[in-house]
Amino acid sequence: MYRILVPVDTDPDRARGQAAFIEELPTDAETIEVIITHALPPEDVQDTDDPSSVEAVETVRLARDYLEERDYDVTLATGRLPPADGILDLAEEHSVDQIVMGSRKRSPTGKVIFGSVSQQVLLESPVSVTIVGTKPA
Repeated sequence: MYRILVPVDTDPDRARGQAAFIEELPTDAETIEVIITHALPPEDVQDTDDPSSVEAVETVRLARDYLEERDYDVTLATGRLPPADGILDLAEEHSVDQIVMGSRKRSPTGKVIFGSVSQQVLLESPVSVTIVGTKPA
């Protein structure tokens, strides 16, 4: 079983893009297990200790529903904060083979000043990280 971690943020188009990328992989849905989590800033997380809080995130439900409708095995997982550390912890905990991230466009200066969850995961991940674009509804 090939395991893919999909950390979504609050943008529905990015979440669709991440889910669509998985659907476009050249293998059958039954050979892939998808773990979906949120990559939200701390102020947007309802309750970090409540496992059901991940399901409260609209984009988590959107990605889950998209993939389940296409017969993927989907698990929801709650990550810890800050988001990049939580993503890396979940990748290790679930022994994932790949992380599929969505990323917003930022200038080089914006990345330096504000940091980037995608950039940190990309630099620190022990597994392959794929950065995908958006897919409008």
